[in-house]
Amino acid sequence: MEQRQTGERVLISFDYALKRLLRNKANYGVLEGFLSELLSKNVSVKSIGESESNKESPEDRHNRVDILVEDESGEILLIELQFTQQIDFLQRMLYGASKAITERMVRGDDYLKVRKVYSINIVYFDLGQGDDYVYHGKTHFMGLHKNDELRLSGAQREAFGKETAGEVYPEYYILKINSFDDVAKDTLDEWVYFFKHNIIRDEFKAKGMDRAREALVRDNLTPEEQKYYDYLLRIRSDNLSYFASAKAVGREEGRAEREKLAAELEKERNEREKERAALLAEIARLKQNGA
Repeated sequence: MEQRQTGERVLISFDYALKRLLRNKANYGVLEGFLSELLSKNVSVKSIGESESNKESPEDRHNRVDILVEDESGEILLIELQFTQQIDFLQRMLYGASKAITERMVRGDDYLKVRKVYSINIVYFDLGQGDDYVYHGKTHFMGLHKNDELRLSGAQREAFGKETAGEVYPEYYILKINSFDDVAKDTLDEWVYFFKHNIIRDEFKAKGMDRAREALVRDNLTPEEQKYYDYLLRIRSDNLSYFASAKAVGREEGRAEREKLAAELEKERNEREKERAALLAEIARLKQNGA
C-alpha cells in the first residue's frame, strides 16, 4: 500500500469505489462531484446500475469497470474505467453508447424518447496519439457553404432543452490518466490526480472531494473487504506486469527479427556485389581479348 505523505490522504482506488461503494446512495455525492466537474454543470444522480454494453469475462473483472448512471434529468452517463490496452476501444465506446440508447427504446416508441448519452472513459493506457490527457468528442452539423452550425427550432429547443442539433447526440470523454503530468491546474485535474494516485491532497477543493475523503477510506472497509481489495490490487499489478513483460518480449523479438532481416539483406547485397564484380571482370576480359 502507498504510504501517506504530508498534505495527502491515500484512499481506495476509484475502480474499487465504483464497484463497491459509490453505488450506495449515501455516496452519490462523490460521483456527482466528479461528473459535475467533468461536464461543467450540476449533475444529480438518480440511480446507478450495471452497463450491459459488454459481457464481463473473468479477466475483465480485474481490468475494467463499467457502470450506467441515470441523472435526475433522465440523461444517461456511461462510465468505463480500463487498465489494459484495447486496440478497438474507440469502437467499443461507440457500441456502448449506441446500445445504451437502443436498450431503452421500446418498439413503437416516439423518437422523442431517445436519451442523451455521455460516454465517459477513464483509461490507463495510451489510447491514440495526442498530447492532452482529457479529450471531448461531440457532433457538430456545419454548413458546407456558410460554415454555420445547425441550430434547433424553438419547438425543438423546448422539447430537448438543447440549442444545437449536435447536442442531441452522444458525447464522449476520454481521460488518459497516465498522460497527466501531476500538476493540478483546475478542479477537474484534482480528480485526475486522484484517479492516478488514489490520493486527495489537503488543498484540493473540487466538488465531491470532501465526500470522497470520508467515504473512500480503506479503514471503512470490513476486514473481509480489505482483504479482497488488497487481492484485487495484487491481481491488477500482476496483470500490468504481464502486459509490460509481453510488450518487452515483443520488442525484443521484433528487434531480433529486424536484426535477422538486416543480416539477410546484407548477405544478399554482398552476393550481388560479388556478382557485379565478376560480371565487370568478365566484360573487361572479353574487351581485352577482343582487342
